[in-house]
Amino acid sequence: MSVVGKRRWRTLLILRRLLMCAIGTIALMKLLIVHVQEVVTKLPASDASYRLPTQHEFGYLRLSRERSWMHEFAPPHLLKAPLSLTAHKFGGVITSLDPNKLWKRPPNRDYVPCVEPSSYYTTPPESRGYLLVHANGGLNQMRAGICDMVAVARLINATLVIPELDKRSFWQDSSNFSDVFDEFHFINSLVDDVKIVKGLPKELANATRAVKHFRSWSGIDYYEQEIVRMWEDYKVIRAAKSDSRLANNDLPLDIQKLRCRACYQALRFAPQIEKMGKLLVERMSSYGRFIALHLRFEKDMLAFSGCTHDLSTEEAEELKTIRENTTWWKVKDIDPVEQRAKGYCPLTPKEVGMFLNALGFPSGTPVYIAAGDIYGGESRIADLQTRYPILMNKEKLASAEELEPFINHATQMAALDYIVSVESDIFIPTYSGNMARAVEGHRRFLGHRKTISPDRKALVRLFDKIDGGTMKEGKNLARRVYEIHRRRQGSPRKRKGPVSGTKGTDRFRSEEAFYVNPLPDCLCHKDILHESSR
Repeated sequence: MSVVGKRRWRTLLILRRLLMCAIGTIALMKLLIVHVQEVVTKLPASDASYRLPTQHEFGYLRLSRERSWMHEFAPPHLLKAPLSLTAHKFGGVITSLDPNKLWKRPPNRDYVPCVEPSSYYTTPPESRGYLLVHANGGLNQMRAGICDMVAVARLINATLVIPELDKRSFWQDSSNFSDVFDEFHFINSLVDDVKIVKGLPKELANATRAVKHFRSWSGIDYYEQEIVRMWEDYKVIRAAKSDSRLANNDLPLDIQKLRCRACYQALRFAPQIEKMGKLLVERMSSYGRFIALHLRFEKDMLAFSGCTHDLSTEEAEELKTIRENTTWWKVKDIDPVEQRAKGYCPLTPKEVGMFLNALGFPSGTPVYIAAGDIYGGESRIADLQTRYPILMNKEKLASAEELEPFINHATQMAALDYIVSVESDIFIPTYSGNMARAVEGHRRFLGHRKTISPDRKALVRLFDKIDGGTMKEGKNLARRVYEIHRRRQGSPRKRKGPVSGTKGTDRFRSEEAFYVNPLPDCLCHKDILHESSR
């Protein structure tokens, strides 16, 4: 054999051996892959110990070790690890989401609280008499009214007697001021602003009292002239109502700042409510970042507003009867279709589910329901529960024993929801009522925490198209919803004034309420605040 032939034969042998090695390696890898797949399929799919926990689950596991309540009191679904927060599928659309973008707060633009009085502000002048206050309405209506009465007491040189809470409203709550609020803190926090006492002195216990309905949205002239003159004849003035008795705008800056000090610093909840509220926040946070949803689909709101969408004929009749029998609700004859078309109705639980999905929140998003009993019970929220299984409320997060001190007091239960709503990562109200406005304003004061305000009028038109079959859930709906709400997420802006062309009471009524947005009175740019403190 020639030299060339030997070389070709040697090369062929080498190639042959390489080919055999490659075939053997492929066969071995195939066997290994099949074996691993068999082992994996035997592992329990729901057992979180076979995978690394996410960042949020680390918090969940840590808190679970620290508290035994989860195993003692929580329903079974509370013990499961949170669902994936990075993708969702609904309506035939799969979307990869950026969690940071979903949860990102609006830019604060360096606004910070500035509620300290000016150099012209003095200690309370000598009192000319005592101001009794009947705080009317639910929790948040009373909160705003009490803070306004602090400012009124300052304007008329009165000693403020601890307000009496409403016990005759729809909720029939027997709570006193000290049951809901920290009375000691309230009195001492405002010692440099207004003298506050727990009750009238004995010598005035039977004195003649001037019962006065203060004029709605009144300015400084009304109080310093018309009301102050009453001290010439009386030592005690009783404010029959407290809500909306003070103008939103055009008041001295020191009075506006006093309203903020009263609302955001002095009027804090009673210690037992604060403790329970913070515990609920901790337990809800164990699931990661969460939405507080003020689902105002409750009997009193539906009866008051006349909204009956998605309700049965029997339910609509029940609500109508409640409205007709509630004497202090002035409007009785309401067209529910017209109400909804104008955006005057709270979103239904089903509509809320579509709204959250269109915004891009995946099904694993933890949602806290800040509300009382939902009208229609569990069946009414079934669709929302299907879309968002981690649907919680105070009754699910706390045991019956823990809630027992508050359970028969609607005002105190509402206070727990208020705390969770203020501290949530995102707050979404389904109706622009008193709580929605109060929480939004408080979150603005604390740094413009993200609050998404649904445009109900625009959403109703979209949801009706879905019900009518002319639109489907998916990319088109998501795009429309995003465009409508990208500027409705709590960014800093000045408080809105009256609607152009309105006059009289309608003009004041059309203004944005003071406690919805305390800017510019109580929020200043950080650099301006720094300059003024020099």
